[in-house]
Amino acid sequence: MRGPDGNPARMQLSPTPLWDGSLSLLTRGYAWLPDLWRGTGGPLARTRLLGRHTVALRGPEAVRFFYDEDHVRRAGALPEPVLSTLVGHGAVHTLDGRAHRVRKQLFVSLLMDGDGVGRLAHLVRARWDEAAATWPGRPRIVLFDETACILTRAVCEWAGVPPADDEVAPLARDLVAMVDGFATPGPRHWRAREARARREEWLAGLIEELREGHGVSPAAVVARHHDADGVPLDARTAAVELLNVLRPTVAVCWFAAFTAHALHRWHRYRAPMAAGDVALIDAFVQEVRRFYPFAPFVGGVAARDLSWKGEPVPEGAIVLLDLYGQDHDENLWRDPYRFDPHRFLDGPIAPDLLVPQGGGDPRTGHRCPGEMITVAVLREIALGLVRLRYDVPEQDMRISLRRVPARPRSGFVIADARPDPAAVRPTEAAPAGLRPR
Repeated sequence: MRGPDGNPARMQLSPTPLWDGSLSLLTRGYAWLPDLWRGTGGPLARTRLLGRHTVALRGPEAVRFFYDEDHVRRAGALPEPVLSTLVGHGAVHTLDGRAHRVRKQLFVSLLMDGDGVGRLAHLVRARWDEAAATWPGRPRIVLFDETACILTRAVCEWAGVPPADDEVAPLARDLVAMVDGFATPGPRHWRAREARARREEWLAGLIEELREGHGVSPAAVVARHHDADGVPLDARTAAVELLNVLRPTVAVCWFAAFTAHALHRWHRYRAPMAAGDVALIDAFVQEVRRFYPFAPFVGGVAARDLSWKGEPVPEGAIVLLDLYGQDHDENLWRDPYRFDPHRFLDGPIAPDLLVPQGGGDPRTGHRCPGEMITVAVLREIALGLVRLRYDVPEQDMRISLRRVPARPRSGFVIADARPDPAAVRPTEAAPAGLRPR
């Protein structure tokens, strides 16, 4: 459509929001977008972030709209603080079109093709069992920290960059710091920046060494990857992408602490899970991912003037997909603030409904391909926990929704963990999928 001057007509916009929500986001955390939604009766919510017109969407249709590259682009969408802490400069998260698809195929080949996830889950089980063998008699085990070390050891061994024993804990702290400090100002953020710079430098050196050999480890595959232009990744960008395999795997320690928290609060599920109820184990894992706060939202930039259910979205506006809000939307979930694994016992789950780590097609779109790893690894951790008996000493288990990413304040402390002789480890394959009811 063209205007009277012969130029393309600009769409008629709803009133541009005057209120900037940046400070409220920092202070409200996960409650920020749900609070914003309560103030609107329309199909989207409007605000400003860092002075830019911002719209927020939620729901399965919104997921499909958001992950359509004709609607929303990623280039220029992530702010510098997120690039310098969580994902890294030049990461796959910042690409669009063919460049994104070719780079994404690197992660698909590592995480979704073949038995990569199965091998990693097996390593997590083995390292968990090794660590748990040292826990009997210990008066204090901070599960968040212990699991971070277990996952670091397992994923680095899987990737082909195993650290020395005395390097596991420092590396785990750095990988955790990158996630812990991306969304906040202050000391946590600066620790995240320092951790990323330190580990990118370390891995860039390893990448150069791996290019000289003919290994087939995931790290070697990353080192030899060629982008859409046919040029190999430079060592620093390869290090960024290798960290984007290691870091999200170790971030499952957040879900591990939440799983322990859920087993403690709703302990009635422990006995049937320990007895080998495979369906309940998988449903429990999915409900942990739905119920507890992880990623609050994901964002992009409107690629052109758009319309969402009759509401205009101007080109260049920030577009947010409300993940936490969608996973707790009473229009999508029955009693969304009630922890209930049984909602996942009816069959395959709609892929654009449950979105704790985003939505879309993980093979071609921007959906995290590591979601399969999260589910498989968390299943092993849930099994590991229900196969133990342990004491839960007095501690601060509160989970503040103001803190992003949220976690139990204590990290979830257990004591004198020992094997439960009545527990069994199920060997049956996990169901193909779960559907909420």
